[in-house]
Amino acid sequence: MRLMSMKKVSLLMLFGLPLLWWFMNEQAGSQMTQVTKLQLVEAMEKREFKLVKEQLNPKEVPSRPETEPLRHMEVTATGYTAGYESTGKQPSHPQYGITYSGVKVRRALYSTIAADIRVFPIGTILYIPDYGYGVVADTGSAIKGRKIDLYFETVEQVYEQWGKKNVKVQVIRVGDGTLDERKMARLNDAL
Repeated sequence: MRLMSMKKVSLLMLFGLPLLWWFMNEQAGSQMTQVTKLQLVEAMEKREFKLVKEQLNPKEVPSRPETEPLRHMEVTATGYTAGYESTGKQPSHPQYGITYSGVKVRRALYSTIAADIRVFPIGTILYIPDYGYGVVADTGSAIKGRKIDLYFETVEQVYEQWGKKNVKVQVIRVGDGTLDERKMARLNDAL
């Protein structure tokens, strides 16, 4: 794969990740891999516009069969709450109920979820069967690779409504690494 100049990548960044992926696919033919796409996402988050040739550790980046569309992915999904059992924070803690992205946890039309941001960047919208729409707003020490954590208001809801499931999620939109209360409100007020 040929490396693009920083100028070309910078121009493409103005038009977003989908165009960048398309351009890279055109440049590299069928050699564009999930690892390369994840490297592009990480570069966007860090605002570093150079491509690296080194491969990530295969254990760190989930592989996918080439026949499976990118916008669907098998994941292991668990549930979490804002409580001490999930976060180690008591209600009196100033960061209680606040996600890694800074938004408050919520169970709504678009709920907050936790993911490995190397796989699903902050702001990524997923559709999770039997749960609904989730927006990646949080991370977790045990949430690595193809694992996601779905927000519920109580521990009872986690166990009664979810537990631990292997599900095929649909990637609705890849996040840009940012999320704020205004974006969450817009999503939840959309319908």
